Amino acid sequence: MRWLLCTALLALAACGQESAGEPVMRTEIGSGEADQAEALPEPAPTVASACRTIVFEEVSFTHCVADPKQHRIATDLGPDDGAPYRSLANLAAGRPAEAAPVAFAVNGGMFDEEGKPIGYYVEAGKRLKELNRNDGSGNFHLKPNGVFFGTGSRWQVRTAEDFYTNVGDRPEFGTQSGPMLVIGGNIHPEITENGPSRTIRNAVGVDAAGRAHFVQSAGAVSFGVLARLFRDELKTPNALYLDGSVSSLWDPASDRLDTRAPLGPLIVVETR
Repeated sequence: MRWLLCTALLALAACGQESAGEPVMRTEIGSGEADQAEALPEPAPTVASACRTIVFEEVSFTHCVADPKQHRIATDLGPDDGAPYRSLANLAAGRPAEAAPVAFAVNGGMFDEEGKPIGYYVEAGKRLKELNRNDGSGNFHLKPNGVFFGTGSRWQVRTAEDFYTNVGDRPEFGTQSGPMLVIGGNIHPEITENGPSRTIRNAVGVDAAGRAHFVQSAGAVSFGVLARLFRDELKTPNALYLDGSVSSLWDPASDRLDTRAPLGPLIVVETR
């Protein structure tokens, strides 16, 4: 009898031993949760896109928001001492590994045949092109045109004349384009309600909270619809047209990388 009791005790002890090399499961009574002694790797974080699809006056747009609390804005023409990128794909391929993550990037103003800006352009605090106050033809010279610029977390859109008169300090970034779409809450006087000129278009405006709204149409759209979108829906007191048929967007979070005609200056929104 005593021999049988010892045998049983030895069997119980053997059952309680843990197999070598296997993780130990520890469960708190009542918690319903079990944790392994060896921590599992953290899942890769999911980055939400700063862009979404909206519909205004039966036209579809991609609407991307840069928030000064979450983002930085910079202009980028091309590699240092190199030719312009000419595309968002080249920008993406040329980004150094240590660079801040890109929330999104868009074409950023009008340019010449070499891809160089035809208006005011500042990159990383360095002015590469002076303010263009000349008269001429085309959308750029449909005055007033304007400047999108900023330093740190303060971003603005102003008419070129307002910028010339009232902005004394050089910003960290700046790009001139035209025409202005909305000026002090009013639509540009030369923009008709729904004119005959239709193409893919993109633009930028800054709201009262300091957020920069970037919009690109999914298809051909008039200046009038685009201007009313910024005035009536996005509530930006000033908005600036960036360009037409070349309008392009890079949104890494949604794997979108537009490849259209060659581009010039680029606006890059980085995650802080």
